[in-house]
Amino acid sequence: MTSFLAKTLIAPGLIAASILAATPTVAAETIRFAFTDIDGMEAVQREMGPFKEAFEAASGLTVEFFPVSGRTVAVEAMAAGQVDFVLTGPAEYVVFNARLDAQPVVTWVRPDYWSSVVVLDGSAIQTPDDLKGAKISFGEIGSTSQHLGPVTLLSDAGLTYATDYEPVFLNRNVAVEAMIKGEIAAIGMNRTHIDSVTSKFPDQKFRILVKGEQLPDDVLLASPDVAPEVVETVRKTFAEKGADMLAAVTATEENAKYIGGSFNATVTDADYDVVRLMYQNVGVTEFAEFVGQ
Repeated sequence: MTSFLAKTLIAPGLIAASILAATPTVAAETIRFAFTDIDGMEAVQREMGPFKEAFEAASGLTVEFFPVSGRTVAVEAMAAGQVDFVLTGPAEYVVFNARLDAQPVVTWVRPDYWSSVVVLDGSAIQTPDDLKGAKISFGEIGSTSQHLGPVTLLSDAGLTYATDYEPVFLNRNVAVEAMIKGEIAAIGMNRTHIDSVTSKFPDQKFRILVKGEQLPDDVLLASPDVAPEVVETVRKTFAEKGADMLAAVTATEENAKYIGGSFNATVTDADYDVVRLMYQNVGVTEFAEFVGQ
């Protein structure tokens, strides 16, 4: 009798246990995301909230935002094991890779993402050689499109950085005002910045002195500590649900630069060798530190 009761009472528990054992685990793994060009949690939630919702629905993963105040904080957070994935620029990726062996997962393709060197339309400067001895502003130091890219364009034209001209780093609008006053001769910009200054200085006309090819794109990179299967889930989500991800990203006006873009899930580290060459044009041959840090 005792044996029968024991079997009767235990059997349901055994059945339940076997059902659970046969059912795949559905608990979502949490991954921590950071964005090097978005400062503070409030801004991250506003700019990337729609993306978070779409990504979680498509991937089955749970996203936790980790706010940072720039690239240096982001790389230190990854080194400390506080963040798993970081969306950053090409120049920043090179440092993440050199310091932490972080690997690219997917690029966020930006249409018309190229560097240029811009002068006033009425300027007497007609060729890069005319910039010898002049001051040139490059915006944010270490930026791919505002610094490394324009410097490389001048280097390709035969001008040596900080020898044939004097590099300065001014806020973009301040730089335009300085160029109007004749205090600097040219500014390194990307296409979005040209649109911006054209709008903010409607009485001025700007001329592209030299323009580069499409730059390597922003990249979502993974910490080497993230499990390979999680990295693959993230990559697969962008590869298979790219249209949904792009619609979510561009739902906020701050991400307008990605409109018309796409995601490349076949990116490799070698795709950023061109950025390493750009670093060399500003005299940097070791990539473990950000330029200007």
